[in-house]
Amino acid sequence: MPKVSGLRSPYALVGRLVYFGRMLDKIRLHARGMLPEDYRENLGDETPGRFDARCCTFLGVSYAAVKERVLRGESDAEVLAWAGAVGTPRSDDERAVWNAFMMKRGWRDESRTTIERRVREAGGFPGKVIETMFDFIDFDEGRDPVAAKSWELRPPLIVLIMGVAGTGKTTVGQALADSIGWDFRDADDFHPPSNIAKMAAGQPLQDSDRDPWLASIRVHITATLARGESGIVTCSALKKSYRKFVIEHSRGVKLVHLHGSPELIRQRIAARKGHFMKPEMLDSQLMTLESPTDALMLDIAEPVPVLVAKIREHFTL
Repeated sequence: MPKVSGLRSPYALVGRLVYFGRMLDKIRLHARGMLPEDYRENLGDETPGRFDARCCTFLGVSYAAVKERVLRGESDAEVLAWAGAVGTPRSDDERAVWNAFMMKRGWRDESRTTIERRVREAGGFPGKVIETMFDFIDFDEGRDPVAAKSWELRPPLIVLIMGVAGTGKTTVGQALADSIGWDFRDADDFHPPSNIAKMAAGQPLQDSDRDPWLASIRVHITATLARGESGIVTCSALKKSYRKFVIEHSRGVKLVHLHGSPELIRQRIAARKGHFMKPEMLDSQLMTLESPTDALMLDIAEPVPVLVAKIREHFTL
């Protein structure tokens, strides 16, 4: 299968459930025309035994109803809360049983022949031990399943990628999320429409504009960690006070600061198409920036794969 940006690992947790987030990712990507054809035949709950069908059956809801709520714009947490209210409520013990069952599919069961066939069709994975369908999916999509299910071995973690506009926070953040199968949320997703309109008009944001934006990011980080989930989040986080507010003394947040020469950053901003951030606003951000002393510092002159590798090595991801 091709590597699909924005498609999480089946091991990624949402509400202490594996696979659920991946099912929602596929719905969103399909609606945007970004889901490869090879994935489409496995969508839905019409064929018993396929993962979407198993997930919907476990939750006691129909795939059509899940799809409707996802396309309405609801978050993972909102869709899962709805499923718990109208479907079959599941205890922590039942979720643990679900996770164990799904993660072992293909290991000494009737789907083993399917895995073997798909490995052959993919051309094999020399040096890789593939015992389950989840492992096959991760290797096939270019991820390391050990990193993807690191929640079994470590507390939940948020990697917060900061820097001024044009440093590649979204590009690096999405690439990092894709490499380990975690959820990714971009800072722009949290801005109210009034902020976007102001920046599109070339007007720098004031602290009063940033307050609701930073509050939304803080709520997302706090809620994600409280659910026992990991993820990647971007935020310019220019001032120390902004970072202190967003992180809220959480030990579960690690900071990465992308930085570079103003000339390179200005070139990148000018080259972007259809983005509301204007090149002339960079000077304002550079003046506002208070560089952190507790972050992993990375030079954006390096290629994205190198930056991702450095983040993973530094935080053992």
